[in-house]
Amino acid sequence: MTIAIGNDHAGITLKFEIIDYLQSKKISVMNLGTDEDISVDYPDYASKVATQILNKKVDLGILICGTGIGMSIAANKFKGIRAANIYDEQTARLAKEHNFANVITFGARTHTKSQVFRLLDVFLDTKFEERHQQRIDKIKEIEG
Repeated sequence: MTIAIGNDHAGITLKFEIIDYLQSKKISVMNLGTDEDISVDYPDYASKVATQILNKKVDLGILICGTGIGMSIAANKFKGIRAANIYDEQTARLAKEHNFANVITFGARTHTKSQVFRLLDVFLDTKFEERHQQRIDKIKEIEG
């Protein structure tokens, strides 16, 4: 499995913590975020991650900004991206189980490192339930 990770200036520290955590679990990571502590625009990094997913270069994406909300909004503008801003174990599980999210977002200002690691584990360990496929298909129809 390969995961693309993108971040704005608010998410630099959390990004590197996530990269280390995922690599310790033998998961490959593509770093597409900023490493510089200067203000940048989060939609640029949402675009980079979404493009890698849509081009099938990676399996999943993780995006980090201050709250995760902006990254989720930006990523969901791409046809074929289903980004979920997860904030607890239930949303982490349901994002995969019901919505087959291919991007998850976190807030560097709203989550601790340990919370993020737990939510990552829940998301990655959850399987998509096929009974929800018709809803995913309807989303594809809406996207045109």
